[in-house]
Amino acid sequence: MMNLWSHLSAQTRAWMAAHIVVVITVGLWLDVHWGWTGQHLATVWAIAVWAWLFRIGGPIERRVLVWATVISGAGEVFLSLVWGVYDYQFHNVPLFVPPGHALLMTLGILIARELRRNLRVSQVTVGLTAAVASVWAVHVWAQDSDRFGVILFGLFVICVLAGLARTLYAVMFVLALIMELYGTALGNWVWTAQTPWLGVSAANPPFSAGAFYCALDLIVLALLGRHLTQTPPTATR
Repeated sequence: MMNLWSHLSAQTRAWMAAHIVVVITVGLWLDVHWGWTGQHLATVWAIAVWAWLFRIGGPIERRVLVWATVISGAGEVFLSLVWGVYDYQFHNVPLFVPPGHALLMTLGILIARELRRNLRVSQVTVGLTAAVASVWAVHVWAQDSDRFGVILFGLFVICVLAGLARTLYAVMFVLALIMELYGTALGNWVWTAQTPWLGVSAANPPFSAGAFYCALDLIVLALLGRHLTQTPPTATR
């Protein structure tokens, strides 16, 4: 994970992060306030930034972008249209969402990459995220206000224990929560108060919604690791 985007300068990586933050925040605003027109504009914008990253990325970074987009797209269809744990304002899966997941993952990689430069900071980030989330999990379980979030927190713990990119998972947990709070406050999507199939309470959003992003990262990085072990050294960057 630390080597991703390392072929680019620090200034370029900073521009990448800035573009991702702007397209997500403004794109979601457009989606809500400009209706279908805003959603189409957000889609074009997200795809344009995704395409820019694909162009400046190397073979490995491009695979991560593609895999994250495809896997998250399938996940969105299942979670929203099949399982129904949340619903978008037009009862669809907006086309900007799958590339948006890949963009958010890229932002998480860039931030985690910088945090990993200092082992102490990286460890504190993981430990503090897990500790605060654990305390909140006990609270919402006792209050029966977000038991689905507690279940998702278990998924986050599995990712941290099973994966190697612990800093990335902690960063994504926080980034996703910020984006979820922003998106649900705007009204881009809403989580069901009682999770279908499980019949447990859920906040809007569940505090551990970022666990889905952590699972996405875990799957993508696992695929990446498998690809690298199967590719002859002469074929890699």
